[in-house]
Amino acid sequence: MSGRADSDLSPDTRADDADDVGHGDDAEGAGHGEHGEHGEHDDDTPHRARRARWAAVGAGAVLTLAGTAAALLRLTGSVPAFVPAAYACGAGACALAAVLGSRGRTRRALWLLIAGLMVMALGDQFD
Repeated sequence: MSGRADSDLSPDTRADDADDVGHGDDAEGAGHGEHGEHGEHDDDTPHRARRARWAAVGAGAVLTLAGTAAALLRLTGSVPAFVPAAYACGAGACALAAVLGSRGRTRRALWLLIAGLMVMALGDQFD
């Protein structure tokens, strides 16, 4: 199933009889069209996975560095201890996300990046 809305026939152009011989031919033709589409995507799948891994590692590394720098800067100021701790915990979560992303766990890495960034934002609210 391709999921495209325009690939399905409208109700007024369909055959009235469900046992129509031509209906089997349409289903077979649609199957070949999907196989051809999946064949093209199969070649691209390793590249997409590699890009997702690099994106997770890159975003995790950048957010880890930003969180660590913010925690160190906040340590030198007169802010509650919760603020640098929140930045450090968020940076740690982003570092873990980078590790998970490098191992191919990109969905978990994405959610961990979001959680780490939210922890850093929470710490920023108390600044």
